Amino acid sequence: MTRHIGSRSIAGLALLGAAYVAFTPGVAAQAALALGSTRITINGTSNVHAYTASTTSARVTRVQVAAALAGPNFWQAIVAPGSLEAFEIAVPAATLASDKEGLDKNMHKALKVQQHPDITFRLVRLETKAPAGVVKAIGVLKIAGVEREIALDLKTERKENGLSVKGEIELLMTDYGIAPPKAMLGMLKTDPKVTITFETVLAIPLT
Repeated sequence: MTRHIGSRSIAGLALLGAAYVAFTPGVAAQAALALGSTRITINGTSNVHAYTASTTSARVTRVQVAAALAGPNFWQAIVAPGSLEAFEIAVPAATLASDKEGLDKNMHKALKVQQHPDITFRLVRLETKAPAGVVKAIGVLKIAGVEREIALDLKTERKENGLSVKGEIELLMTDYGIAPPKAMLGMLKTDPKVTITFETVLAIPLT
């Protein structure tokens, strides 16, 4: 799938979301990573006008870091290859909402939210990449029941409360067997290519 223009997709959804919680140096390496203040935005076009759909919902379903990863250098070390041993997130597909009347219902139908309520991303590995602060995330993205291995460039930046992760990717809905949504009795037809932007701040929650 990495050969397609859209295969580096919502993996953005892979490390989506944002967490606003203080980091305590010396915390145990297996402490959970949190997501909060999530913002994922999908921008697309149609034969009538452009549209935007977004969500602020995401949750971490699995996380495991290397046993030796702890202390004040936690955030610098976690993006090194091999440090993040497992990371999975889920985004409720039904929470995606647009600014165009009538589009949401058809979008949710196209995403098959009843059969596949979550868009999920399972990290396989991280790779360092130039320039500094950019890492490549290789993982498996599942949308509407279809799984694809994807590669996504992530820009990281240390923040007081955690680690900021940003990205922008293009996705072809048809890569995941999704028929581009329609509205206005079929008069509005969306383009299969969308641009997804996301920003997350990974943090360690207080206990």
